[in-house]
Amino acid sequence: MNSRLLESVAGEFGTPVYVYDETKIISQYNRLKKAFGPQEVKLHYAMKALSNINVLKTLKEQGAGLDAVSIEEVLLGLRAGFEANEIMYTPNGVAFSEIEEAVALGVMINIDNLSVLEHFGMVYGASVPVCIRINPHILAGGHANISVGHIDSKFGISIHQLRHIQRIVEHYKLHIIGLHMHTGSDIVDADVFLQGADLLYHAAGYFPELQFMDFGSGFKVAYQEGDFVTPIEEIGTKIGESFQHFCKEYGRELELWFEPGKFLVSESGVLLVSVNVVKQTTSTVFLGVNSGQNHLIRPMFYNAYHRIENISNPEGQKKLYSVVGYICETDTFGYDRPISEAKVGDVLGIYNAGAYGFSMSNQYNSRLRPAEVYIKDGVPQLIRKRETLEDVIRNEIDLSKSASYATYE
Repeated sequence: MNSRLLESVAGEFGTPVYVYDETKIISQYNRLKKAFGPQEVKLHYAMKALSNINVLKTLKEQGAGLDAVSIEEVLLGLRAGFEANEIMYTPNGVAFSEIEEAVALGVMINIDNLSVLEHFGMVYGASVPVCIRINPHILAGGHANISVGHIDSKFGISIHQLRHIQRIVEHYKLHIIGLHMHTGSDIVDADVFLQGADLLYHAAGYFPELQFMDFGSGFKVAYQEGDFVTPIEEIGTKIGESFQHFCKEYGRELELWFEPGKFLVSESGVLLVSVNVVKQTTSTVFLGVNSGQNHLIRPMFYNAYHRIENISNPEGQKKLYSVVGYICETDTFGYDRPISEAKVGDVLGIYNAGAYGFSMSNQYNSRLRPAEVYIKDGVPQLIRKRETLEDVIRNEIDLSKSASYATYE
């Protein structure tokens, strides 16, 4: 998306606003599919990254399935037109009643807890096929908060508990049709995936009825020029070859699954914000914008880098600015960034906002969530209205105006 298009979006829809480019999402999907060469791969989009129905429909049209981590995401996937058997439900720490609801809906169940697996066996036995999430004890990921496959992680059943899993499976005659792992995000080393793959191949020996293996995701995209990224084509070639070799040893062909989220949508998105103030202190020049951690929390939560450009003056002289939000908390989008000279009213573009922007947004300080705009067939279209104060107070109950209000002595 060029500066002229983005500036026109800001003029038409106002700021702050999330803007997503459908073309980029499709190209990322196709790139990942092609990376595995002759090895067929099934991609289940990790919808926690961005769950707008229009994005889900785009990926469904490309042939994707869904990775859902809550019953609400399952319901949103079904609403978007996905069949139940196209959705993998991978919960963590949920009430068993939520798993029962997912079973009733017919989606694939992925269990990451021995006690839950045993309870599942008591309730369903062999009547409902199930997948098991393995914790491979691999330390991977660009930040501690997105590293989920290490020994102290709350996710998955330890690779060292395979014999315990087998006892539960045999006792309750569970029908295990898939094995799953996910080590973390922002992984740049192809060998991490190969190491995890070898562990899953070993685990497969305990389960003779497998239909698929799910290697999760964690592919890193570029946030700035010269950034290290996941070598997708290298991973595709190596995993594809190793998987074909594994299938021969296993005795039959299995399906190979991945569940990319950020890789598909991160680079498609830009958060457009307006400069409210230019403030010079004794040491820093701040650009205060009409957004904050309530719209893009990744820089504060993960120390994530997001490229920032002055859309209104893209060719201007570069000056050092720290871009900060309007929230009553330290919410700095970027420190000491070289940005084209900015003035009040200029529109800034904060890039890589397609993943975990809107989906992690909040109403802190009673601020409103932005609108979402989709560039589809080259045309900007509104796909979510900007919130109003009515949205903030919609479910609030004023006891002084409630008929059930009572005073207790």
